[in-house]
Amino acid sequence: MNSPAKSKGIVVFSGGSAANNLVDVFRAVRENKKCPLSYVIPISDNGGSSSELIRVFGGPGIGDLRSRLVRLIPDDPDHDDSEKAAIKVFFNHRLPKDRAQAKDEWLQIVEADHPLWLNISTAKKELIRSILNIVNFEILKRLRPSSTFDFSSASIGNLFLTGARIFTNSLESAIYLLSSICSVPSHTSVLPAISTNFTHHISAGLANGSIITGQNSISHPSHTTALEYASSSEETEYHDTIEDANLPGSLPTLRKQYITFSKADEEDLPARIERIWYINPYGQEIRLSANSRVLDALKEAQTVIYSIGSLYTSLIPSLILKGVGAALGSSSIRYKILILNSTVDRETGPSSAPFSAVDFIAAIANASAQSMSASPPHIAPSEYKNFVTHLIHLQGPGTPRVDQEALRDIGIETIRVYGRRVDGEAFVRYDEKALVQALEVTTGRRDPRSERVRRNTLEG
Repeated sequence: MNSPAKSKGIVVFSGGSAANNLVDVFRAVRENKKCPLSYVIPISDNGGSSSELIRVFGGPGIGDLRSRLVRLIPDDPDHDDSEKAAIKVFFNHRLPKDRAQAKDEWLQIVEADHPLWLNISTAKKELIRSILNIVNFEILKRLRPSSTFDFSSASIGNLFLTGARIFTNSLESAIYLLSSICSVPSHTSVLPAISTNFTHHISAGLANGSIITGQNSISHPSHTTALEYASSSEETEYHDTIEDANLPGSLPTLRKQYITFSKADEEDLPARIERIWYINPYGQEIRLSANSRVLDALKEAQTVIYSIGSLYTSLIPSLILKGVGAALGSSSIRYKILILNSTVDRETGPSSAPFSAVDFIAAIANASAQSMSASPPHIAPSEYKNFVTHLIHLQGPGTPRVDQEALRDIGIETIRVYGRRVDGEAFVRYDEKALVQALEVTTGRRDPRSERVRRNTLEG
């Protein structure tokens, strides 16, 4: 007897914090489809507490991976004091900003003398603690007069993932271990865009010819506490005296601590971003291959969703990897849906020339072409539909402009949904119910009973 055909999956390209707000939306769509769901997350972030982990240990930026894994912990609404709730709080916990207080609290945690351990079973506590003690040992082993680990604002989840990666020598194994502890369902996968034990950075080329190096500097630069130097060579020589995980001669901007930064009130870039590429530690462009599991997920997918988030630091770093563009261009993926951001940011400005919906789509199409060739031509608008077939968007003050007629002319369908405002926020958020219905209408719905509410939440 033949077994029933396996439903083709959904692949979501996203970063961390913004797309975490839509996890319940994607979960609902997956449940309706009864299919696998895969999140593809870039590993190029070098800001926040990840910058200190990269400086001392090397390895990929794992903050967004940790953020998604913890967000996927199943809710237990009837038991706020459940183990799942305690684990979510534990792995989301950050140490104090004060350096001395942060180190003291870290020692309390690794010695199991901290309230965070309450409601976590002994079996899981000792497993987690053993990994954290590996990190603690490695921090002590790497201690040098010129380099000590700064625990300020460190994420416990990031420290755990780093320890698991060091112990197993595998990023994928570290993700599997944290997924298991977090009870992430087997039908949902969190895939690093690149499966690696190395650090990979990106650069951005602007329309005025200037180049910005490092993801943190592209999206939300911070003020470092580094000394001022007369020349770049002098700064490089200074950093070469520091014994950390960076190779001698590496670009100074890739070696600094970026523990403190702001995601709000950032000044415009001087010109639009035109292209993103990966670089080696010395700033030279390199082309990297995508994680084979990402390519496998795309081969088995019927739907690809480009989620909300930072266009050039959350989406594009995954799309430019070798193999991704060809997979996205395949006709076997029937629905390629861009959920448009509800506002423009530093990466999709400047404010004098903000990105429109067409600009977002063009960036995705050109990144996919870049994946397939070292020197790709710009994709003609008539070919955008090979990489984006549907656009879901909001409408209101501050939202990117959507020219429905122009998009229709190049074969891209637009769906407008209602949004909601949250007190204290200057932008509109997607209404979860409306977005679920928009995605189900776009990709085909199993449950016909909800068809009658479409007019209340959608507008084509």
